[in-house]
Amino acid sequence: MISNEHSETALLSPHLNYLPDTPRHIHLMGICGTGMASLAGMLKDKGYRITGSDQNVYPPMSLFLESLHIPISNGYHAANLHPEPDLVIVGNVITRKNPEAVEVSSLRLPYLSFPQAIGHFALKDRKSIVVSGTHGKTTTSALIAWILEKAGMDPGFMIGGIPINFGKNYKTGTGPYFVIEGDEYDTAFFDKGPKFLHYRPWITILTSIEFDHADIYRDLAHVTESFRKLVHLIPADGLLIANGDDDTARHESGGAACRTETYGYGQDAHWRAEDVAVREDFTHLTIVTKGKEIPFSTSLYGRHNVANLMAAVVLGRFLEIPWTTLEEAARTFRGVKRRQEIIGEQKGVLVLDDFAHHPTAVRETLRAVREKYRDRRLIAVFEPRSNSSRRRIFQDLYALSFDAADRVFIPEPPLMHGIPPEERFSSRTLVSDLNERGLKASYLETTDRLIEVLVRESQTGDVVLIMSNGGFDHLHQRLLDAIESSRSPATES
Repeated sequence: MISNEHSETALLSPHLNYLPDTPRHIHLMGICGTGMASLAGMLKDKGYRITGSDQNVYPPMSLFLESLHIPISNGYHAANLHPEPDLVIVGNVITRKNPEAVEVSSLRLPYLSFPQAIGHFALKDRKSIVVSGTHGKTTTSALIAWILEKAGMDPGFMIGGIPINFGKNYKTGTGPYFVIEGDEYDTAFFDKGPKFLHYRPWITILTSIEFDHADIYRDLAHVTESFRKLVHLIPADGLLIANGDDDTARHESGGAACRTETYGYGQDAHWRAEDVAVREDFTHLTIVTKGKEIPFSTSLYGRHNVANLMAAVVLGRFLEIPWTTLEEAARTFRGVKRRQEIIGEQKGVLVLDDFAHHPTAVRETLRAVREKYRDRRLIAVFEPRSNSSRRRIFQDLYALSFDAADRVFIPEPPLMHGIPPEERFSSRTLVSDLNERGLKASYLETTDRLIEVLVRESQTGDVVLIMSNGGFDHLHQRLLDAIESSRSPATES
């Protein structure tokens, strides 16, 4: 019998939180999330019958799932659980009042969270490489996966972005290693602990620890507590690779029961980057470790990405991958979609896309793009869209993040209705603060108005860096199209 969809709350029994012996049909609630869609693809590859549902069924994930012939129900309804699946995987967007969660409870169906499912279906009998930290997880995970691929190790992986070398963000693989991006965000409505505690770490990379996710964490101490639990999970025969330039990460690495290696720019790091210089399409550096100096080059650019590279190199050498293979992988690595990604160029205006949303990520991304395109004017467009950036918690820090830009545009934040007025971030305040610091910044209420002003002000030779953790009303392509159809952008005087 189908339960009432509107008046109940799910009471999921802990006794049903398990993987059945021989599941055939698996239903994913919240299937259009990046991670859930990838899990669906991985399970389909393993031969399971997969169905799913989501409130927001739209490209690119809808097209990705359609290409895999996975049926998706648009909207959450109790009827989506009929006929009954053998197992339900509950995404962390699902609440206790979700009608499908209520039906799972009513039917007493076995269920798992997304991270639990990863543990069971992807990490079993594999050595798990968990890439964690406030910043750099996606690029570091993708680079490590590419290094293992070039070394002939056929890794499995699941990553929060799409590595361009692979064209998709998951791979089952047959080798002994599985690379997983270790997210500190909560697991599910029935498990408020961080996802990465389910990932059975053997090697863990800790890139940084800063306050983020203000919707679920109280302060930096609360965030650090979660990372401390992760560090304590690493077995004695494992490895912790920690950013020695991050004070909190370095301090927490002292609690590991396993071997620890640090990397960074500081003199105390076990693996140190020196003589870093961008020349043409590559970053050249010297890696200093154990009394040796190794010349190295990579397609990555920016101080933060060199740090990500160092973490991957430490891991590679721990796995005894030859230096020549490491450098070949680093030079042929094509990056990750939405990380300093070139979207296109029209009439001499280059448009880049980046996922940056934390103040530190915004600052370091701008610095990297400034270093790469040092002879071009840099226009920064930032959408405060993440759960933390839409809150006042980082209001003052953002004012210190845009110094590398020549021109800044900040639109009205979206999705503000769920945040109490006294806690809301103000784009107008940020623009005022930036102007007071001598930067030329503008506030614009709508994307249409933003495109209009960008087309009018852009000049041949400009780089427009668009930063958002969302789709930003398809601003990137709309801007390129508008420039193409406009009169020629103004040339530099």
